[in-house]
Amino acid sequence: MKRDIILAGVGGQGILTIATIVGYAAVERGLNLKQAEVHGMSQRGGDVQSHLRISDAPIYSDLIPEGRADLIIAIEPMESLRYTSYLHHDGWLITNKKPFVNIPDYPDHEDVWKKIEALPHSILIDGDKIAREVATVRSMNIVVLGAASPFLELPAEEIEQSIKTIFQRKGDAIVEQNLAAFRAGRAIAEERNLAM
Repeated sequence: MKRDIILAGVGGQGILTIATIVGYAAVERGLNLKQAEVHGMSQRGGDVQSHLRISDAPIYSDLIPEGRADLIIAIEPMESLRYTSYLHHDGWLITNKKPFVNIPDYPDHEDVWKKIEALPHSILIDGDKIAREVATVRSMNIVVLGAASPFLELPAEEIEQSIKTIFQRKGDAIVEQNLAAFRAGRAIAEERNLAM
């Protein structure tokens, strides 16, 4: 088992929470894990990305070479496009649809979405809308994680256990909101993947 994953978004969107959840599930399963983080501005709105490498064999570098990522999980659509050169030709890009417009020359939203949808393997979801419907908009990152989860090669139950562990200190209501968000995202991906 090997998964090279790039997580992308902007500060404050929950990229590092996704990395923590996936990393915890991988370690609990006894897999090897390496992670490298690159932060933009140290406040909300700066570019954030993380390389997450999971394997049952030793991992010698925490950085993913270009063309080798199995999966890009993005919380912001334009940020997802920054890393497509890292994506393996069989890799998947899963991203939230709603832009985080933090620059004056942000590209046309439709153009960004078309570029994502033109990729051979992509899922573009309205994570904000789904999160609002099943939990709270603050769980949008967990909806996106749910949509990416079928491609992680980790059992959904183990990722859910990781969510319970990570969020338990915030109380049962927050745990349940995040589990609902995860399941809603996963259902969307499974539905779309079956149709492909």
